[in-house]
Amino acid sequence: MSEDIGGRLRAVRKMAGLSQRELAKRAGVTNGMISLIEQNRVSPSISSLKKVLHGLPMSLADFFTLDLSESAQIFYRSEELPDLGQGAISFRLVGFNRHKRSMSILHETYAAGADTGEEMLSHAGEEGGVVVRGQIELTVGTQTRVLGPGDAYYFESRVPHRFRNSGSEECFIISANSPPTF
Repeated sequence: MSEDIGGRLRAVRKMAGLSQRELAKRAGVTNGMISLIEQNRVSPSISSLKKVLHGLPMSLADFFTLDLSESAQIFYRSEELPDLGQGAISFRLVGFNRHKRSMSILHETYAAGADTGEEMLSHAGEEGGVVVRGQIELTVGTQTRVLGPGDAYYFESRVPHRFRNSGSEECFIISANSPPTF
């Protein structure tokens, strides 16, 4: 079964919010070329398609693997977020059902006195977050800081790290890491 390149290009172009004319201008091709490809009246060469996709910008791999289904969930109600934490720590994952996620977004809750453990965490990637309420003591390598509302962090996850709520109230953090570890 052959791939509907025209339909896929139309869908990707519309997702990017571009008209055929704007995409053609950005890609350095004619408006007619975009129109003919989208109607599947011409089958573009790989180099022509790469040139058109450069106007988005998008790689060939992304073009052919992007999930264009309207059924992909975009919005999540609080009660839909699964809790991947344990005990006094809650990690509620946003986008848990997205295929091929390239990051994890978490709503983290640390009860007073909660700790990720004596053993420091270490894994591939990067992570960052913003404290929304309460305070968290964060140790990254040899550095330790107590962060409060509005304070943020961003670090290389391979560096050993640990989170501890040293305050007397719950701490809420919105965080992200890439690649996803949850």
